[in-house]
Amino acid sequence: MRNFDSIYTEFQPKIHRYLSNLTCENDALDLTQTVFLKISRSLDNFREESSLSTWIYRIATNTAHDYSGSSLAEQKGNEHHFDDDGSIDDLPDTGFLGADREYIRREMSACIRSVVDQLPENYRTVLLLSEFEELTNPEVAEILNISIDTVKIRLHRGRTSLRKAMKSQCSIYHDERNELMCDRKA
Repeated sequence: MRNFDSIYTEFQPKIHRYLSNLTCENDALDLTQTVFLKISRSLDNFREESSLSTWIYRIATNTAHDYSGSSLAEQKGNEHHFDDDGSIDDLPDTGFLGADREYIRREMSACIRSVVDQLPENYRTVLLLSEFEELTNPEVAEILNISIDTVKIRLHRGRTSLRKAMKSQCSIYHDERNELMCDRKA
């Protein structure tokens, strides 16, 4: 059995990122603390019937669902998960195109993030766990307490919905360096 300090060190950044993607940043900070409080209280009862990461992500998912009530989408309303108030003046002056590229990357990330936020909760949660947290389908199934087939179906439908939304809301192209870029459509 691992001690709480090593678990916190390893998983806190991951769980915070995951919860930030499910909720807004301010809520994610509080929820992350709640998750680790629950982990510290329950660590002695962890029976190792699943992997430690699966157990922790299940606690995080359940905590987010409990917090949001019936739907995370209702809780989020029109909140954005990114800081889109910054200007190019906020970026470090690197003396070359690096600052411009960073600004473009940040805008692209914000564009994609806003599309992901619009997905139905069940698709978004599966996509976040699979694609962003890089968990396997069996791990996702165990965390969400659904079948592997349901995970596969939600992943397929979520990816399909994401592609359609990206096509309708974003202009995707390759820049002069052949890097994939994205701009929001008006």
